[in-house]
Amino acid sequence: MESIIEGFRKAFSLIFTLDPELLSIIFLSLEVSVIALIVATAAGLPVGSLTGLKRFPGRGLIVSLLNTFMGLPPVVVGLFLYLLLSRSGPLGFMALLYSPTAMIIAQSILAFPIVAALSHSAIIKVEPVIKQASRTLGAKPFQVTVAVVKEARYGIMSAVIAALGRAMAEVGAVLIVGGNIAGFTRVMTTTIALETDKGNFELALALGIILLMISFVINMVLYVIQKKGVVQAE
Repeated sequence: MESIIEGFRKAFSLIFTLDPELLSIIFLSLEVSVIALIVATAAGLPVGSLTGLKRFPGRGLIVSLLNTFMGLPPVVVGLFLYLLLSRSGPLGFMALLYSPTAMIIAQSILAFPIVAALSHSAIIKVEPVIKQASRTLGAKPFQVTVAVVKEARYGIMSAVIAALGRAMAEVGAVLIVGGNIAGFTRVMTTTIALETDKGNFELALALGIILLMISFVINMVLYVIQKKGVVQAE
């Protein structure tokens, strides 16, 4: 029991003294996850909007695939990316393996179906009268799309926040393609796993506390956004 209390004491000491190693790991984690979220949103929102607003052959298949890929195992993504980016792989000439860029790609792939599928779900729930009213007022197709997306903004924001939570908590894929190299590709989740194996519980606990705080903030923001969406719908 005393060792556990001492571990927490040292962990909080690392946090309050702004330990340089701790900060570098946190900043890299945030950088990788935020960039991955931007990429996933830039790709996922148009796909979600297209499948939500347009009817075309294969639409149902695309939606089904997006919903399926929301539960895509991270280690599978990491494995396929490793095969693609390794020296003997088709993209090996780019020398991206064991780099933050490879980690961003992995997190983007995992976050993309979440943004796309949940955005699609939010858009199809918009009342048809919004689209009809926009057309009646002479809006062009692009303006109609903007009006519908604006109406679904709370659902879309929830999708983005949920994708950020998935990216921040990811460990399997980034460990495979990032390599957990100290000072270069070491992020919070992979460091927690490594330091726990090494018995360095102080750093692992400190990062765990920070990760829990970030997760709490993400979930609070998601709750507020969803609550606003419910109020608006009423």
